[in-house]
Amino acid sequence: MEQLISEIEAYARAVGRTPQAVLRAAIDAGGREWESWKAGRSSPTMARVDRLRAYMADNPPQAESVA
Repeated sequence: MEQLISEIEAYARAVGRTPQAVLRAAIDAGGREWESWKAGRSSPTMARVDRLRAYMADNPPQAESVA
C-alpha cells in the first residue's frame, strides 16, 4: 500500500493536483477515501488500483516546454 500511496502522491505533484482530485477523476472516489487509505483504515480493491494506474498512465504529466 505504501508503494501505491507514493505513486499517487508523485503523480499528483507532477500534474499539480491533490491526491484526492486524482482519485476522484480516476475512480470517482469520495473525498475521505484518500485519508482512509493513508491512515490504513481501508484499502482499494485490485480493480480500483488497476483503474487508477491506467488513468495515470493514460494522462501523463505534461513535459515542460523548453524556450
